[in-house]
Amino acid sequence: MSAVPSPGPERVRDAFAGLQATLDDTCTPQAGDCAYFLGRVHEELVGLEAAMKADPKGPGHFPEPLRWIAALRTTLDGDSSTENLEAHRTQLLGVRDRINVWMQDHPEDYR
Repeated sequence: MSAVPSPGPERVRDAFAGLQATLDDTCTPQAGDCAYFLGRVHEELVGLEAAMKADPKGPGHFPEPLRWIAALRTTLDGDSSTENLEAHRTQLLGVRDRINVWMQDHPEDYR
């Protein structure tokens, strides 16, 4: 019996669409609604990073977004708990928003 291959990373366009879907959402710090929202933003950024690194254009095509995500990863230090995401909420949402602006200037990557 052979293992079923994993599908691999999403395409950048699809991963970016998931991140964009979080743009109009928000939460109240220390309220129960932040666990899902911040976790989702984090997961979307992780997925977008994987898609950018796997893109045929190469990761060099996405230098700023990959640098911003790497800085966030360093800040989070492997801890994606709600408490840590809430502690770094401003940076997490800032990276999301900066990537959104960057991608708007690169429509060929998401259309």
